[in-house]
Amino acid sequence: MLRLTAIVFFSVGYGFSMSATATVGDNPAGKSPPKLDNATCQSCHDGKSETYEVPGPDGEMRPLLVIEPTGYQQSIHAGMECISCHKEIVDAVSPHQLAPVVKPDCVQCHKNLSVQNANEGKQDAARDKVVQNSLSYDRSFHAQPHKEIPNRPRATCDDCHDSHFFNVPPKGSPEREGEWRLGAPTTCAAKCHDESLEYYSESVHGLLLTEEKDPKGAICSDCHASHEERVTTADEFKVLITKECGNCHKENFGSYADTYHGKINRLGYGYTAKCHDCHGSHSILKVDDPYSAVHPKNRLNTCSKCHDGGESGRPKATEGFVSFAPHANAFDFKRYPQVAAAYWFMILLLVGTFGFFWIHSVLWFYREFQDRKEHRSRAHVDTEALPGAVGKQVYRFGPVSRIAHLVFGVSDMTLVLTGLVLLFAGAAWAPVLIKLLGGPQITGLIHRSVAVIFVSVLLLHILYLIYFIFKNLKTFRWFGPDSLIPNWKDMEDIVGMFKWFVGKGPKPLFDRWTYWEKFDYWAVFWGVGAIGITGLMLWFPTVVASFLPGWTLNVAAVIHSKQALLGAVFLFTVHFFNVHLRPEKFPPPDVVMFTGSVDLDEFRRERPAQYQRLRESGQLEKYLVDQPSRPMTIGSKLLGLSLIGIGFVILVLLVNGAFTG
Repeated sequence: MLRLTAIVFFSVGYGFSMSATATVGDNPAGKSPPKLDNATCQSCHDGKSETYEVPGPDGEMRPLLVIEPTGYQQSIHAGMECISCHKEIVDAVSPHQLAPVVKPDCVQCHKNLSVQNANEGKQDAARDKVVQNSLSYDRSFHAQPHKEIPNRPRATCDDCHDSHFFNVPPKGSPEREGEWRLGAPTTCAAKCHDESLEYYSESVHGLLLTEEKDPKGAICSDCHASHEERVTTADEFKVLITKECGNCHKENFGSYADTYHGKINRLGYGYTAKCHDCHGSHSILKVDDPYSAVHPKNRLNTCSKCHDGGESGRPKATEGFVSFAPHANAFDFKRYPQVAAAYWFMILLLVGTFGFFWIHSVLWFYREFQDRKEHRSRAHVDTEALPGAVGKQVYRFGPVSRIAHLVFGVSDMTLVLTGLVLLFAGAAWAPVLIKLLGGPQITGLIHRSVAVIFVSVLLLHILYLIYFIFKNLKTFRWFGPDSLIPNWKDMEDIVGMFKWFVGKGPKPLFDRWTYWEKFDYWAVFWGVGAIGITGLMLWFPTVVASFLPGWTLNVAAVIHSKQALLGAVFLFTVHFFNVHLRPEKFPPPDVVMFTGSVDLDEFRRERPAQYQRLRESGQLEKYLVDQPSRPMTIGSKLLGLSLIGIGFVILVLLVNGAFTG
């Protein structure tokens, strides 16, 4: 009897059902050929018969592939005929006569079955899932040509899934969450990633699996998408891998997402520090391990990988970086007392400011709405009785003040818009807006450039105040009616306004400046000061960290963002209401800050004490100016409406970001 050699290609496929054992030999004349069923195939491939050898791809003889019956019977392909996949096998003699057909292909087979099921109105989730995975695989790094063997991909289905014993347990099942997870890293390392497995085995993730046998430890597919594996150097992968870390480390991911590094990452850009940049990828060690990249003794070196002072363009990390808290949590006072204190101080400031002024605005709206509804008379000035008052308005603001106000307002809106996209990086609109602005670097450049203009306006105003006060030192009245310094009259006016709101007294008689205008004025000094100083610290972190501890940058980030939020919401709600949206102001806008003058009727109604004072002193005529031209008035109204509209758009983005970002 001639010893037979069987050549069977089982590179991919479904496998076969195991049953009886048969012997394949020469086909004697007159006998029908053996039937091509699984029993016949198994007669050679069960590993129990004579030891067969077949030529390998390199021409060398190799043992015949053995299909262990028990393993196959437990696979998802159990029950399928061998020739369902291996259509090239047309006989049961040795050597096989191979038919000229396409070699077996997992994906194509499942695609055909899915099409067939769809045509027949059937559903098969398992088969359809393979098709979905195959489409993901086609876009993956594994599907790219092998660098040493260009005519084959880096990895095929069969490299990870043995087609004859393939049976991945369903997600959530005890089998999937138990033994299958424990063995997954070995599967990845078997043919390709043995070096990565060596590092992984010593990491906190690996030790959890190998020593404690705890399947909750992270495995390869938890971080790397099993079928849609991306090129690890691409931004898309860097962003995705960070999110994958967050699936387990939710608290730390949340605190990371609040940092500049995390916000840029959430916007879809991978150039800032990510989890693996600091902690490592496969060799992650505990923080207190002296070999850990984030151990206090190694932290400065780790930061210096990015902040190298060289090719990166970033200044070199300084000593303060060691005490910077990348996972600072304002709700953990024990670990981060400075950050918690700054956070809750700012929250109290926000609550106190809005608690007062929003109630103030609601009551004011109600009072004026009721007055208009009841057609209560409004003050009127008989211009005929005033010398030279016909066709005149009262002068309030000079050209320098008006230009400064416009520059300040536009700068403020620009800063808010470019800051919100970072503050609420998780909002759906943020990645779109950041692209429209030219990306994070361009947006940052715009933000810092406008910030310089914004702060410069305030600094120039302070210099002017110093000059004006010293020039008029003998006559300047610090607490006079023309002064913006708060006084006891303002406290009386606040009480009087609330009495008027609820119908318990008349409306106070205001002079040149009201108490809410004084608040707006002085709030700018506090707000711009706080935002400007903290912004400067965040702009030059390495300088700050060279003489201050790193946690000061954490505190600066909290104050900067919360104070900016306070200023933005106050501007677009309280300030807009006080100036433009009160019932008495309808229809908006109030254009006095664009034209510089106000109608006599409105002046007397809004500032009766100043009106009376100027009339009694005979100085009112000095403040009368010609009405602005029609083009000036129309242009001012269009400008005002445009700024209000932009402000409301920003406010909508802000509110949406606060709840979704």
